[in-house]
Amino acid sequence: MRNRRHPLLATLLAALLVLVAGYGLAGAPSAAAATPVRIMPLGDSITGSPGCWRSLLWNQLQNAGYTDIDFVGTLNAQSCALTHDADNEGHGGFQATATADQNLLPGWLAATLPDIVVMHFGTNDVWSSIAPDTILTAYTKLVGQMRAGNPAMKVLVAQLIPIDPSSCAECAARTVAFNQRIPDWAHGITTAQSPVTVVDQWTGFDTATDTYDGVHPNASGDAKMAARWYPALSALLTPGDPGDPGDPGSGGCSAAFRAVSVWQGGYQGEVTVTNTSSTAAISSWAVSLVLPTGSRLTQVWNGALTGTTVRNAGWNGTVTAGASTTFGFLASTSAAAGAPSVTATCSAS
Repeated sequence: MRNRRHPLLATLLAALLVLVAGYGLAGAPSAAAATPVRIMPLGDSITGSPGCWRSLLWNQLQNAGYTDIDFVGTLNAQSCALTHDADNEGHGGFQATATADQNLLPGWLAATLPDIVVMHFGTNDVWSSIAPDTILTAYTKLVGQMRAGNPAMKVLVAQLIPIDPSSCAECAARTVAFNQRIPDWAHGITTAQSPVTVVDQWTGFDTATDTYDGVHPNASGDAKMAARWYPALSALLTPGDPGDPGDPGSGGCSAAFRAVSVWQGGYQGEVTVTNTSSTAAISSWAVSLVLPTGSRLTQVWNGALTGTTVRNAGWNGTVTAGASTTFGFLASTSAAAGAPSVTATCSAS
């Protein structure tokens, strides 16, 4: 009897070994699989209700090739026109001070494990006449909670967009006073391992044309916010080709606008595109322009226009390390003659 069972047992053992070996080959995760960079948009209703600057920013990053990213948060809203990763931590009506006092952030962090936090938070505190020192103390506690979960956390902190609600005559001035304090605070708390970068969302933002109620961004305001976040955020995803942070040989670019001449009903602009890499050339570039309300591009030279994005011409796409090229344009405007506020954001490959 014992000898008759040996062939059957051997057969079963062989089959089991084949299954285990096959599972190991097909089921084991690849050691080379990339881990997406996890980005948490943090704030109040300006970030989350619906916060459509997030959809524009997401698509700017995707179109520039930064595809290995994941927006994270315990909230999700898809009411914006553009399809995007809508996860966020933008809680309507919340104050930065109350969020810190009630220790709400650690739970959100534990649930989402971000690598980068993009924070526009404090508008409701300013509206409630909370002192700048108190808000900045809350900021310090929030950053400490971020670092407790991830010592290498990278933080982008906005100087708040201006607000001018009809129910708060002092809010505009309070926002200015608070924003003036943020750079010194950031300088004092930033570290090499966990940098805190200030992003100016205030300059060039007009509550009359860029909000629908004196507080919350409209389409123009969303575009301006996304354009301000993009260079600071994309800088944290380099060096390397967009979406591949491990390759040190790639280049990036910056774009700087200047008004060449201005007249009633229009202006001429020039944008300088600079390769920001010290070692690598870029082979193509694209510049997204955010124009003043009522402004429209009528002519572009040294570039190809699609909507409000200008891409390189056939002969000026390659820019060596540290070098620059330019393109120009004419634009009409319904505003009175004056220096136009144009935001230019560059992406390269």
